[in-house]
Amino acid sequence: MSKFWSPFVRDLVPYVPGEQPKLTKLVKLNTNENPYGPSPKAIEAMRAEVNDNLRLYPDPNGDQLKQAVARYYDVETSHVFLGNGSDEVLAHAYNAFFQHDKPLLFPDISYSFYPVYCGLYGIEYTAVPLDEQFQIRVEDYVGPNGGIIFPNPNAPTGCVVALGAVEQILKANPDSVVIVDEAYIDFGGKTAITLVKRYPNLLVTQTLSKSRSLAGLRVGLAVGHPDLIEALERVKNSFNSYPLDRIAIAGAAAAFDDREHFEQTCKAVIASRETLVKQLEGKGFEVLPSAANFIFARHPLHDAAALAAKVREQGVIVRHFKQQRIAQFLRISIGTPEQNQALVDALGDL
Repeated sequence: MSKFWSPFVRDLVPYVPGEQPKLTKLVKLNTNENPYGPSPKAIEAMRAEVNDNLRLYPDPNGDQLKQAVARYYDVETSHVFLGNGSDEVLAHAYNAFFQHDKPLLFPDISYSFYPVYCGLYGIEYTAVPLDEQFQIRVEDYVGPNGGIIFPNPNAPTGCVVALGAVEQILKANPDSVVIVDEAYIDFGGKTAITLVKRYPNLLVTQTLSKSRSLAGLRVGLAVGHPDLIEALERVKNSFNSYPLDRIAIAGAAAAFDDREHFEQTCKAVIASRETLVKQLEGKGFEVLPSAANFIFARHPLHDAAALAAKVREQGVIVRHFKQQRIAQFLRISIGTPEQNQALVDALGDL
């Protein structure tokens, strides 16, 4: 511990991202990246922005991208907030909405950044257990709280909450902000953005890292009531007025406008997911129902850590979590058919 640290830094437990190996020959199925490239129109738009204008600051409001998001989801630009990846959007939301004397609620098996932000901002929280099938129970989110957040589909389980259940949670918590983190919604769920005009306490966050194949660009967004968006803008402009550069704004806007490429790649990932599920079930795996671009699987006869090590020896990386309830599961990102087959081959005869 350095003597120069602020006192609270000592007790922080930072988020640990998935491994980004330096070796290029590995089949990388551990960080939920899209195996298919971004829209060619997005790449073209980004290339067009690499010019002398880079000497100028970008639009602090990102209006071009806000308009593209608003067109896509049939909302007003006043409903849209932008950030440098959805993690930054979530960080601002924690500051804007969860600084209360009641605990924030989120699932016990969930995105591991949620408790990290609680530590960073000094927010009390309660991790609400998922049921035995790793599903969210609506009734567990009724009662006093300082806010609610959950991924839909959940991460790392891949399980999706039906839109009707999301609405029940909103109705039960009219005085709390409910954040639905939809990083993976485009692979099999129904977005809650359709509810934002009816529920002023709803904020939906999304990312362009997964379904639009732009993880390297770092673009996230939120859609909600203008009152919530104004709060986020106040926090953002007290932190960094220019979170998105010119290239990111142009590329992300073009990606939203290219619906054909988006739908085509999502369908390809979903088809590969269903094929991989059948292959793993054929090897005796239990696979949770997934609406994401990954699956969560365990084998009744084989230790998950040992399986992860086994396939790594064969040049395939998957994600293993040590948390007690899920220590026997592997989270496997959906790759191309060839990458998925490499995993199946690496598992061998179980």
